[in-house]
Amino acid sequence: MTPIKDLYAQAHASHRSGNLAQAEALYRRILAADPAHFPARHMLGVLAAQAGRVDEALELIAGALARNPDDAGALVNFGNVLCLKGRFEEAAASYERALSLRPDADVFKSRGHALQGAGRLTEALASYRHALALDPSDVQSLYKQGVVLGELGRNDEAMASYDRVLALEPRHVEALNNRGYLWWLNRKDYAKAIADLERVQALDPGLAYGAGAVQHLKMYAADWREFEKNKMALVEGVRAGARVARPFMFQALSDNVQDLQTCARTYARDLFPPVAAAPHDPASRARRAKIRLGYLSGEFREQATAILMAGLYERHDRACFEVIAIDNGSADSSAMSGRLKQAFDHWIDIGALADAQAAAIIRAAKIDILVNLNGWFGKHRMGVFARRAAPVQVNYLGFPGTLGAAYMDYIIADRIVIPEDDERFYDEAVVTLPDSYQANDDRGRVIAQRPARTEAGLPERGFVFCNFNQSYKLTPDSFASWLRILKQVDGSVLWLLDAVAPFAHNIRNHAQSHGVAGSRILFAPDRPPAEHLARLSLADLFLDSLPYNAHTTASDALWAGVPLLTRRGMAFPGRVAASLLEAAGLSELVTQTQEDYEALAVALATDPAALAAVKRKLTRNCPLFDTDLFRRGIETAYRKMWQAWRAGEKPKSFKV
Repeated sequence: MTPIKDLYAQAHASHRSGNLAQAEALYRRILAADPAHFPARHMLGVLAAQAGRVDEALELIAGALARNPDDAGALVNFGNVLCLKGRFEEAAASYERALSLRPDADVFKSRGHALQGAGRLTEALASYRHALALDPSDVQSLYKQGVVLGELGRNDEAMASYDRVLALEPRHVEALNNRGYLWWLNRKDYAKAIADLERVQALDPGLAYGAGAVQHLKMYAADWREFEKNKMALVEGVRAGARVARPFMFQALSDNVQDLQTCARTYARDLFPPVAAAPHDPASRARRAKIRLGYLSGEFREQATAILMAGLYERHDRACFEVIAIDNGSADSSAMSGRLKQAFDHWIDIGALADAQAAAIIRAAKIDILVNLNGWFGKHRMGVFARRAAPVQVNYLGFPGTLGAAYMDYIIADRIVIPEDDERFYDEAVVTLPDSYQANDDRGRVIAQRPARTEAGLPERGFVFCNFNQSYKLTPDSFASWLRILKQVDGSVLWLLDAVAPFAHNIRNHAQSHGVAGSRILFAPDRPPAEHLARLSLADLFLDSLPYNAHTTASDALWAGVPLLTRRGMAFPGRVAASLLEAAGLSELVTQTQEDYEALAVALATDPAALAAVKRKLTRNCPLFDTDLFRRGIETAYRKMWQAWRAGEKPKSFKV
């Protein structure tokens, strides 16, 4: 009979050579002969983890540690398997125990990973720095340090960390990718950002969502070289189920509602799959008089979502609803933040918490209906919704489309943004409100003193067309359409929201290539909302874009008294302006074809009487700006959702 010592040597050699089947057979043979054999049980657990049998690995390594609790290697591997299970707090404790026995750079790095997963970012940073003190050239610790610094908002330090990574390993794709985003988001340096992201594509063309990121950044700068080719490559990738584009950026490219659903489903399945959670108990909520309504947002500040929603938060019927802010944002000293603090009954801050912690706190607060105001936009927390933090979970306002996730129960819409025939392209049940789906605050939107045209950078005379959408919404087709309109209206100008260079340079070059002088394209610098609304009223006609309309920007224009002309798109993002105009009583400004859109723009610009007639109809006294009317509709929707859940019914579409 072969001695156990020799069997273990054979098993270990097979394991190291990659012959896992032979190694497993030998480990099991050893344990059959000696169930207390610590090394065989430990290494069989490691092998099980390598084979993807994580639960078995956890049980085996725990069993080994029961026999030898002071083995640093087993403690590290136990931590590794706990991380695979998402049990980061326990993993951090296991690494801590290993470090007390054997201080080691790799273990500090592993502990940093666990602490990061647990949302303990400051401690994670300290752990990575301990690792770097022992091994200053460890590329992965430098990279992870950069990630944590970025999550903490210490962007300059994150940039420096990525610089050090790339000095040691110039082809480090993840560091290049993250540094590219920092060049753009933190430094507003388009040239360096695009250089890093294009280098990423050259090194790793298959990097998840990399191609879409490059295209999105180019759209911010109106860099439309090979636009159609790049767009079609992304569309084909999405249709094939490839991870090529994030849902938010894809909405600015695609007008196909089925493709938008496919993109969202791919992204949700990849990064935010459902996490098993205990069911919510109806009995514990049976005697409560009020529905506990939670709004989760990263934008409880001077931002579009808050500007639209503030009045609704304030005016919810407190006899029926208890209204709670679930804040995923950061501190803001704006007047809007102060107003919002007064608008809610309770405020829960989850910005520094990991998804599991945040979901647990929301569960403990017994939120009945949790409204997702970000979706895939901004600083979202889809990982919280993936853990079924509330019995009823609603997609509303922040992301105009399906989130592609089964744990989102409803989407709030109207008959225009989601026609009945399109409901099959939404993974949520569709709730159709009677007027526009968009909330508006009829007491808000303060307008500063109106400047003179010359103060706003406009000529003293001439018709002013405008579009104040963010630059990524502009496409070659929309811009070419606007230029055709300009050519037919003598002395007219097009007024756009300025963006980071080289946006203005590229836009003026595009104009000149179409035979329109670049001087006829004017740019408005970023201004606070009250000042922006004041200057917006100087425009004569807002020209909308496709495939992504003006949304908050559209209701801003109507509030400021500026008519908006749109062309109805094929998907939610391209149908919002039509929804707003219908609710404002201006359905004649909704066109169906590009030809009709351009013809009506020219007609309004060249017929002062026709434009004046439209402006006379434009009033704030309409369903679009009636906050109480909207409140009654959405509260009816919330009550019906809650009644369905209490009755044990599955979410299904309904009309209010």
